[in-house]
Amino acid sequence: MMKKITVLLSAAAMIVSSIMFTSYAQDMTPEQQAAAAVDQRKSLFKTIRYNLAPIAGMAQGAPFDAEVAERNARRIAVMATMIPEMLAVDTSAFDNIETTALDSIWDNQGDIATKAQALIDNANAFADAAATGDFGASMGAFRAFGGSCGNCHDTYRVDTD
Repeated sequence: MMKKITVLLSAAAMIVSSIMFTSYAQDMTPEQQAAAAVDQRKSLFKTIRYNLAPIAGMAQGAPFDAEVAERNARRIAVMATMIPEMLAVDTSAFDNIETTALDSIWDNQGDIATKAQALIDNANAFADAAATGDFGASMGAFRAFGGSCGNCHDTYRVDTD
């Protein structure tokens, strides 16, 4: 029951945020809209990374906390539903806007949606495994979960490493 409430509250907050951004964006120039879109998606990905960090730490030897692993993975699954929307605004025409998104994103929105869905599915599968408290099963599911992030980054993000 608590999981459902958390998911519903998260979804409601995202909807309100989208509505507020849409009305705010109507008073902006195209360049300001592009800059705001980049800021929004950077914020989303920072929040996803914030939730992924403890899970990655557990995969690298930190003590396994099944409750944190499940909670954070479920949060990521909810946030991942926003990825296609956050990557829908083509910002490539504005050279002064700093982004790590490759221009190929704008021609492959269907693939972005597919990759986002894979992240959602794999995050939920990991959360289900973590809910059992079985570290081995959780780490087995983590490989696909983490791979979902890498699949998109490898294809659509500037290599900053």
